[in-house]
Amino acid sequence: MSVDLSKYKKDFPILHRKVRGDNPLIYLDNGATSQKPESVIAAESNFYRTINSAVHRGAHLLAEEASQAYESARENLANFIGAKTDEVIFTKSATESLNMIAYSLGNPDSKFNVSAGDEIVVSEMEHHANLIPWQQLAKRSGAKLRWFSITKDGRIDTSNIDTLINKKTKVVAITHQSNVFGTIVPLTEITKAAHAVGAVVVLDACQSAPHFAVDVKKLDVDFLAFSGHKALGPTGVGILWGRTELLEKLEPALFGGSMVDSVSMEGATWAKAPRKFEAGVPNMAQAVGLSAAIDYLNMVGMEKIAGHEADLTKQLLDGISKISGVDVIGPLDMKDRGGVVSFTVDGVHPHDVGQVLDQYGIAVRTGHHCAWPLMRKLNLVGTTRASFHLYNDSSDITALLAAIEQVKIYFKVGK
Repeated sequence: MSVDLSKYKKDFPILHRKVRGDNPLIYLDNGATSQKPESVIAAESNFYRTINSAVHRGAHLLAEEASQAYESARENLANFIGAKTDEVIFTKSATESLNMIAYSLGNPDSKFNVSAGDEIVVSEMEHHANLIPWQQLAKRSGAKLRWFSITKDGRIDTSNIDTLINKKTKVVAITHQSNVFGTIVPLTEITKAAHAVGAVVVLDACQSAPHFAVDVKKLDVDFLAFSGHKALGPTGVGILWGRTELLEKLEPALFGGSMVDSVSMEGATWAKAPRKFEAGVPNMAQAVGLSAAIDYLNMVGMEKIAGHEADLTKQLLDGISKISGVDVIGPLDMKDRGGVVSFTVDGVHPHDVGQVLDQYGIAVRTGHHCAWPLMRKLNLVGTTRASFHLYNDSSDITALLAAIEQVKIYFKVGK
Protein backbone atom coordinates (compact mmCIF):
# COMPACT_ATOMS: atom_id res chain seq x y z
CA MET A 1 0.00 0.00 0.00
CA SER A 2 1.91 3.04 -1.25
CA VAL A 3 0.88 6.21 0.60
CA ASP A 4 2.57 9.60 0.39
CA LEU A 5 2.24 11.50 3.65
CA SER A 6 5.14 13.88 3.03
CA LYS A 7 2.87 16.94 3.07
CA TYR A 8 2.29 16.50 6.80
CA LYS A 9 5.96 16.90 7.73
CA LYS A 10 5.60 20.68 7.66
CA ASP A 11 3.18 20.49 10.60
CA PHE A 12 5.92 19.34 13.01
CA PRO A 13 8.09 22.31 14.04
CA ILE A 14 10.95 20.25 15.45
CA LEU A 15 11.50 18.51 12.11
CA HIS A 16 12.66 21.82 10.64
CA ARG A 17 15.70 21.78 12.93
CA LYS A 18 19.27 21.33 11.78
CA VAL A 19 21.38 19.20 14.10
CA ARG A 20 24.90 17.71 14.06
CA GLY A 21 27.02 19.16 11.29
CA ASP A 22 24.10 21.26 10.08
CA ASN A 23 22.29 18.10 8.99
CA PRO A 24 18.49 18.07 8.81
CA LEU A 25 16.97 16.12 11.67
CA ILE A 26 15.88 12.61 10.67
CA TYR A 27 13.85 11.40 13.63
CA LEU A 28 13.56 7.61 13.77
CA ASP A 29 13.00 7.13 17.50
CA ASN A 30 9.21 7.11 17.49
CA GLY A 31 9.04 3.92 19.53
CA ALA A 32 10.37 5.99 22.44
CA THR A 33 8.31 9.12 21.83
CA SER A 34 6.72 10.85 18.87
CA GLN A 35 7.07 14.45 17.75
CA LYS A 36 4.16 16.87 18.08
CA PRO A 37 2.30 18.78 15.37
CA GLU A 38 1.67 22.49 15.83
CA SER A 39 -2.03 21.84 16.50
CA VAL A 40 -1.19 19.76 19.58
CA ILE A 41 1.25 22.33 20.92
CA ALA A 42 -1.36 25.06 20.39
CA ALA A 43 -4.17 23.07 22.03
CA GLU A 44 -2.20 22.50 25.22
CA SER A 45 -0.86 26.06 25.45
CA ASN A 46 -4.28 27.56 24.65
CA PHE A 47 -5.79 25.64 27.56
CA TYR A 48 -3.39 27.44 29.88
CA ARG A 49 -3.91 30.77 28.11
CA THR A 50 -7.69 30.80 28.05
CA ILE A 51 -9.49 28.31 30.32
CA ASN A 52 -6.99 27.04 32.88
CA SER A 53 -8.90 25.89 35.96
CA ALA A 54 -9.24 22.74 38.05
CA VAL A 55 -11.83 20.50 36.43
CA HIS A 56 -14.85 19.15 38.32
CA ARG A 57 -14.32 21.85 40.96
CA GLY A 58 -15.81 25.30 41.28
CA ALA A 59 -18.94 26.88 39.83
CA HIS A 60 -17.26 29.65 37.85
CA LEU A 61 -16.98 29.93 34.08
CA LEU A 62 -13.37 28.78 33.77
CA ALA A 63 -14.06 25.65 35.81
CA GLU A 64 -17.06 24.90 33.62
CA GLU A 65 -15.11 25.40 30.38
CA ALA A 66 -12.11 23.41 31.60
CA SER A 67 -14.35 20.53 32.69
CA GLN A 68 -16.12 20.53 29.34
CA ALA A 69 -12.79 20.47 27.46
CA TYR A 70 -11.50 17.64 29.66
CA GLU A 71 -14.61 15.50 29.29
CA SER A 72 -14.74 16.20 25.54
CA ALA A 73 -11.19 14.87 25.35
CA ARG A 74 -12.33 11.70 27.13
CA GLU A 75 -15.15 11.24 24.64
CA ASN A 76 -12.75 11.76 21.74
CA LEU A 77 -10.35 9.14 23.10
CA ALA A 78 -13.20 6.71 23.64
CA ASN A 79 -14.35 7.09 20.03
CA PHE A 80 -10.76 6.58 18.86
CA ILE A 81 -10.59 3.11 20.43
CA GLY A 82 -14.25 2.13 20.01
CA ALA A 83 -15.06 2.37 23.71
CA LYS A 84 -17.77 3.83 25.95
CA THR A 85 -16.84 7.27 27.26
CA ASP A 86 -16.99 6.31 30.94
CA GLU A 87 -14.61 3.39 30.33
CA VAL A 88 -11.70 5.72 29.53
CA ILE A 89 -9.47 6.74 32.44
CA PHE A 90 -6.80 9.42 32.14
CA THR A 91 -3.50 8.62 33.85
CA LYS A 92 -0.05 10.19 33.67
CA SER A 93 1.37 7.41 31.45
CA ALA A 94 0.85 3.90 30.17
CA THR A 95 3.24 2.77 32.89
CA GLU A 96 0.95 4.23 35.53
CA SER A 97 -2.06 2.66 33.77
CA LEU A 98 -0.53 -0.82 33.92
CA ASN A 99 0.57 -0.38 37.52
CA MET A 100 -2.89 0.85 38.51
CA ILE A 101 -4.65 -2.15 37.03
CA ALA A 102 -2.12 -4.52 38.62
CA TYR A 103 -2.65 -2.90 42.04
CA SER A 104 -6.42 -2.98 41.71
CA LEU A 105 -6.37 -6.61 40.66
CA GLY A 106 -4.17 -7.35 43.67
CA ASN A 107 -6.56 -5.75 46.15
CA PRO A 108 -8.42 -8.47 48.10
CA ASP A 109 -11.41 -6.11 48.32
CA SER A 110 -11.78 -6.06 44.53
CA LYS A 111 -14.58 -8.39 43.48
CA PHE A 112 -12.29 -9.76 40.78
CA ASN A 113 -8.76 -10.19 42.11
CA VAL A 114 -5.57 -12.19 41.94
CA SER A 115 -4.72 -14.33 44.95
CA ALA A 116 -2.43 -17.18 46.00
CA GLY A 117 -2.68 -20.12 43.62
CA ASP A 118 -3.67 -18.01 40.64
CA GLU A 119 -1.42 -17.59 37.61
CA ILE A 120 -0.47 -14.53 35.57
CA VAL A 121 0.74 -14.99 32.01
CA VAL A 122 3.00 -12.56 30.16
CA SER A 123 5.57 -13.02 27.37
CA GLU A 124 9.31 -12.80 26.99
CA MET A 125 8.97 -9.80 24.70
CA GLU A 126 7.27 -7.49 27.22
CA HIS A 127 8.48 -3.97 27.94
CA HIS A 128 9.42 -3.59 31.61
CA ALA A 129 6.23 -1.56 32.11
CA ASN A 130 4.16 -4.64 31.31
CA LEU A 131 6.38 -7.09 33.14
CA ILE A 132 7.51 -5.64 36.47
CA PRO A 133 3.99 -4.70 37.71
CA TRP A 134 2.94 -8.32 37.20
CA GLN A 135 6.10 -9.63 38.84
CA GLN A 136 5.30 -7.47 41.85
CA LEU A 137 1.66 -8.54 41.89
CA ALA A 138 2.71 -12.19 41.87
CA LYS A 139 5.12 -11.47 44.73
CA ARG A 140 2.48 -9.67 46.81
CA SER A 141 -0.36 -12.08 46.18
CA GLY A 142 1.37 -15.45 46.05
CA ALA A 143 0.30 -15.97 42.45
CA LYS A 144 2.65 -17.58 39.93
CA LEU A 145 4.07 -15.70 36.95
CA ARG A 146 4.33 -17.69 33.72
CA TRP A 147 5.21 -16.60 30.20
CA PHE A 148 5.09 -17.29 26.49
CA SER A 149 8.53 -17.91 25.01
CA ILE A 150 9.60 -16.48 21.66
CA THR A 151 10.52 -18.16 18.38
CA LYS A 152 13.79 -17.65 16.53
CA ASP A 153 12.17 -15.13 14.19
CA GLY A 154 10.88 -12.97 17.05
CA ARG A 155 7.29 -14.13 17.36
CA ILE A 156 5.36 -15.45 20.33
CA ASP A 157 5.43 -19.24 20.56
CA THR A 158 1.83 -20.33 21.14
CA SER A 159 2.49 -24.05 20.68
CA ASN A 160 1.82 -24.65 24.40
CA ILE A 161 -1.01 -22.15 24.81
CA ASP A 162 -3.49 -24.79 26.02
CA THR A 163 -1.27 -25.66 28.98
CA LEU A 164 0.18 -22.22 29.62
CA ILE A 165 -3.28 -20.63 29.84
CA ASN A 166 -5.26 -22.94 32.09
CA LYS A 167 -7.91 -22.96 34.83
CA LYS A 168 -5.47 -21.30 37.24
CA THR A 169 -4.86 -18.36 34.91
CA LYS A 170 -6.40 -15.13 36.16
CA VAL A 171 -4.64 -12.51 34.02
CA VAL A 172 -2.95 -12.53 30.62
CA ALA A 173 -0.95 -9.31 30.14
CA ILE A 174 0.49 -9.01 26.66
CA THR A 175 1.98 -6.44 24.31
CA HIS A 176 0.05 -5.76 21.13
CA GLN A 177 3.21 -5.00 19.17
CA SER A 178 6.75 -5.62 20.39
CA ASN A 179 8.81 -2.48 20.91
CA VAL A 180 11.93 -4.47 19.92
CA PHE A 181 10.83 -6.82 17.14
CA GLY A 182 7.90 -4.90 15.71
CA THR A 183 5.97 -8.17 15.93
CA ILE A 184 2.18 -7.97 16.20
CA VAL A 185 1.03 -10.78 18.49
CA PRO A 186 -1.67 -13.37 17.61
CA LEU A 187 -4.15 -11.65 19.87
CA THR A 188 -7.30 -13.48 18.77
CA GLU A 189 -5.78 -16.82 19.70
CA ILE A 190 -4.64 -15.49 23.07
CA THR A 191 -7.91 -13.77 24.04
CA LYS A 192 -9.92 -16.84 23.05
CA ALA A 193 -7.78 -19.08 25.27
CA ALA A 194 -7.87 -16.61 28.17
CA HIS A 195 -11.63 -16.05 28.11
CA ALA A 196 -12.27 -19.77 27.84
CA VAL A 197 -10.85 -20.18 31.37
CA GLY A 198 -12.33 -16.95 32.80
CA ALA A 199 -9.10 -14.93 32.70
CA VAL A 200 -8.91 -11.26 31.75
CA VAL A 201 -6.63 -9.87 29.05
CA VAL A 202 -4.62 -6.69 29.65
CA LEU A 203 -3.23 -5.23 26.43
CA ASP A 204 -0.20 -2.95 26.22
CA ALA A 205 -1.10 -0.92 23.13
CA CYS A 206 1.73 1.63 23.36
CA GLN A 207 3.26 0.54 20.06
CA SER A 208 -0.02 -0.13 18.26
CA ALA A 209 -2.64 2.52 19.06
CA PRO A 210 -0.55 5.40 17.61
CA HIS A 211 0.14 3.54 14.36
CA PHE A 212 -2.89 1.53 13.26
CA ALA A 213 -6.57 1.34 14.06
CA VAL A 214 -7.39 -0.17 17.45
CA ASP A 215 -10.96 -1.11 18.40
CA VAL A 216 -11.39 -2.61 21.85
CA LYS A 217 -14.59 -4.40 20.89
CA LYS A 218 -13.00 -6.11 17.90
CA LEU A 219 -9.86 -6.95 19.87
CA ASP A 220 -12.01 -8.50 22.62
CA VAL A 221 -9.60 -7.49 25.39
CA ASP A 222 -10.62 -6.47 28.91
CA PHE A 223 -8.14 -3.69 29.71
CA LEU A 224 -5.93 -1.59 27.44
CA ALA A 225 -3.23 0.99 28.05
CA PHE A 226 -1.31 3.38 25.85
CA SER A 227 0.66 6.59 26.26
CA GLY A 228 -0.18 9.98 24.82
CA HIS A 229 3.38 11.01 24.03
CA LYS A 230 3.82 8.15 21.55
CA ALA A 231 0.60 9.16 19.76
CA LEU A 232 1.70 12.70 18.77
CA GLY A 233 0.34 13.96 22.09
CA PRO A 234 1.93 15.60 25.15
CA THR A 235 3.97 13.87 27.79
CA GLY A 236 2.35 13.31 31.17
CA VAL A 237 -0.88 11.72 29.94
CA GLY A 238 -1.82 8.10 29.39
CA ILE A 239 -4.94 6.05 28.86
CA LEU A 240 -6.34 3.13 30.80
CA TRP A 241 -9.42 1.55 29.30
CA GLY A 242 -11.43 -1.18 30.99
CA ARG A 243 -14.77 -2.90 30.47
CA THR A 244 -17.49 -1.25 32.56
CA GLU A 245 -18.46 -4.46 34.34
CA LEU A 246 -14.84 -5.04 35.39
CA LEU A 247 -14.14 -1.46 36.45
CA GLU A 248 -17.17 -1.71 38.74
CA LYS A 249 -15.62 -4.73 40.45
CA LEU A 250 -12.22 -3.16 41.10
CA GLU A 251 -11.04 -1.07 44.01
CA PRO A 252 -9.08 2.06 43.05
CA ALA A 253 -5.31 2.24 43.39
CA LEU A 254 -5.00 5.97 44.15
CA PHE A 255 -7.00 7.90 46.73
CA GLY A 256 -7.82 11.55 47.36
CA GLY A 257 -10.06 14.28 46.03
CA SER A 258 -12.60 13.87 43.22
CA MET A 259 -12.67 10.07 43.28
CA VAL A 260 -15.09 9.82 46.21
CA ASP A 261 -18.86 9.66 46.52
CA SER A 262 -18.87 10.46 50.23
CA VAL A 263 -16.34 10.76 53.05
CA SER A 264 -16.60 10.56 56.84
CA MET A 265 -13.91 10.38 59.51
CA GLU A 266 -14.38 6.63 59.55
CA GLY A 267 -14.24 5.87 55.84
CA ALA A 268 -15.20 6.73 52.29
CA THR A 269 -17.16 5.41 49.35
CA TRP A 270 -16.06 5.74 45.75
CA ALA A 271 -17.52 7.57 42.77
CA LYS A 272 -18.32 5.56 39.68
CA ALA A 273 -15.71 4.96 37.00
CA PRO A 274 -13.91 6.71 35.47
CA ARG A 275 -13.68 9.23 38.33
CA LYS A 276 -13.10 6.44 40.84
CA PHE A 277 -9.67 5.96 39.24
CA GLU A 278 -8.76 9.65 38.80
CA ALA A 279 -7.76 10.92 42.24
CA GLY A 280 -6.61 14.53 42.50
CA VAL A 281 -6.55 17.35 39.98
CA PRO A 282 -5.99 15.55 36.67
CA ASN A 283 -3.64 16.35 33.80
CA MET A 284 -6.16 18.60 32.12
CA ALA A 285 -4.09 20.47 29.56
CA GLN A 286 -2.34 17.26 28.57
CA ALA A 287 -5.68 15.51 28.01
CA VAL A 288 -6.79 18.38 25.79
CA GLY A 289 -3.49 18.17 23.91
CA LEU A 290 -3.90 14.42 23.46
CA SER A 291 -7.39 14.97 22.10
CA ALA A 292 -5.90 17.34 19.51
CA ALA A 293 -3.38 14.61 18.64
CA ILE A 294 -6.23 12.15 18.12
CA ASP A 295 -7.91 14.69 15.84
CA TYR A 296 -4.70 14.91 13.85
CA LEU A 297 -4.32 11.12 13.56
CA ASN A 298 -7.96 10.84 12.46
CA MET A 299 -7.46 13.62 9.92
CA VAL A 300 -4.54 11.78 8.33
CA GLY A 301 -6.28 8.41 8.67
CA MET A 302 -5.04 5.42 10.65
CA GLU A 303 -5.24 3.13 7.62
CA LYS A 304 -3.03 5.51 5.64
CA ILE A 305 -0.56 5.76 8.52
CA ALA A 306 -0.34 1.99 8.81
CA GLY A 307 0.18 1.59 5.07
CA HIS A 308 2.81 4.31 4.97
CA GLU A 309 4.78 2.81 7.85
CA ALA A 310 4.57 -0.64 6.22
CA ASP A 311 6.17 0.80 3.08
CA LEU A 312 9.01 2.32 5.10
CA THR A 313 9.52 -0.89 7.07
CA LYS A 314 9.76 -2.97 3.92
CA GLN A 315 12.20 -0.49 2.37
CA LEU A 316 14.46 -0.73 5.42
CA LEU A 317 14.26 -4.53 5.65
CA ASP A 318 15.07 -4.86 1.96
CA GLY A 319 17.93 -2.39 2.27
CA ILE A 320 19.50 -4.04 5.31
CA SER A 321 19.34 -7.44 3.61
CA LYS A 322 21.84 -6.11 1.06
CA ILE A 323 24.38 -4.90 3.67
CA SER A 324 26.75 -7.60 4.89
CA GLY A 325 27.33 -7.89 8.62
CA VAL A 326 24.07 -6.16 9.53
CA ASP A 327 21.34 -8.37 10.98
CA VAL A 328 17.70 -7.62 11.68
CA ILE A 329 16.55 -8.82 15.11
CA GLY A 330 12.98 -10.00 14.57
CA PRO A 331 10.79 -10.95 11.62
CA LEU A 332 12.37 -10.51 8.20
CA ASP A 333 9.03 -10.35 6.40
CA MET A 334 6.01 -8.08 6.66
CA LYS A 335 3.58 -10.62 8.08
CA ASP A 336 2.01 -9.26 11.30
CA ARG A 337 4.70 -6.62 11.58
CA GLY A 338 4.72 -2.94 12.51
CA GLY A 339 7.08 -0.04 11.90
CA VAL A 340 9.87 -1.00 14.29
CA VAL A 341 13.15 -2.47 13.04
CA SER A 342 15.95 -3.50 15.42
CA PHE A 343 19.33 -4.48 14.03
CA THR A 344 22.94 -5.18 14.97
CA VAL A 345 26.19 -4.39 13.17
CA ASP A 346 28.83 -7.12 13.57
CA GLY A 347 31.69 -5.99 15.78
CA VAL A 348 30.13 -2.64 16.74
CA HIS A 349 28.34 -1.87 20.02
CA PRO A 350 24.81 -0.49 19.48
CA HIS A 351 25.70 2.71 21.33
CA ASP A 352 28.58 3.30 18.91
CA VAL A 353 26.25 2.68 15.98
CA GLY A 354 23.85 5.26 17.38
CA GLN A 355 26.60 7.85 17.86
CA VAL A 356 27.76 7.54 14.27
CA LEU A 357 24.20 7.80 12.97
CA ASP A 358 23.75 10.88 15.14
CA GLN A 359 26.62 12.58 13.31
CA TYR A 360 24.45 12.41 10.19
CA GLY A 361 21.44 13.86 12.00
CA ILE A 362 19.73 10.48 12.39
CA ALA A 363 18.09 9.89 15.77
CA VAL A 364 17.56 6.23 16.68
CA ARG A 365 17.27 4.29 19.92
CA THR A 366 20.11 2.08 21.15
CA GLY A 367 20.35 -0.30 24.09
CA HIS A 368 18.05 -2.87 25.67
CA HIS A 369 14.82 -0.91 24.99
CA CYS A 370 13.49 -1.58 28.51
CA ALA A 371 13.39 -5.27 27.66
CA TRP A 372 16.31 -6.80 29.54
CA PRO A 373 14.88 -10.34 29.78
CA LEU A 374 14.42 -10.38 26.01
CA MET A 375 17.99 -9.18 25.40
CA ARG A 376 19.30 -11.88 27.71
CA LYS A 377 17.26 -14.48 25.84
CA LEU A 378 18.78 -13.22 22.57
CA ASN A 379 22.26 -13.08 24.14
CA LEU A 380 22.61 -9.44 23.09
CA VAL A 381 23.81 -6.36 24.95
CA GLY A 382 21.27 -4.39 22.96
CA THR A 383 20.29 -3.38 19.45
CA THR A 384 19.96 -0.28 17.33
CA ARG A 385 16.28 0.45 16.69
CA ALA A 386 14.64 2.54 14.00
CA SER A 387 10.94 3.24 14.46
CA PHE A 388 8.63 5.25 12.24
CA HIS A 389 5.66 7.57 12.26
CA LEU A 390 3.60 9.34 9.65
CA TYR A 391 6.10 12.19 9.13
CA ASN A 392 8.95 9.90 8.09
CA ASP A 393 9.50 9.27 4.41
CA SER A 394 11.50 7.19 1.95
CA SER A 395 14.40 9.63 1.96
CA ASP A 396 14.82 9.04 5.70
CA ILE A 397 15.30 5.33 5.07
CA THR A 398 17.74 5.97 2.25
CA ALA A 399 19.76 8.23 4.55
CA LEU A 400 19.72 5.63 7.32
CA LEU A 401 20.97 2.87 5.03
CA ALA A 402 23.78 5.10 3.75
CA ALA A 403 24.74 5.98 7.33
CA ILE A 404 24.83 2.30 8.33
CA GLU A 405 27.37 1.79 5.55
CA GLN A 406 29.38 4.64 7.08
CA VAL A 407 29.30 2.86 10.45
CA LYS A 408 30.99 -0.13 8.85
CA ILE A 409 33.58 2.08 7.18
CA TYR A 410 34.30 4.04 10.36
CA PHE A 411 34.81 0.92 12.49
CA LYS A 412 36.46 -1.02 9.64
CA VAL A 413 34.13 -4.01 9.95
CA GLY A 414 32.70 -6.28 7.28
CA LYS A 415 33.22 -5.91 3.56
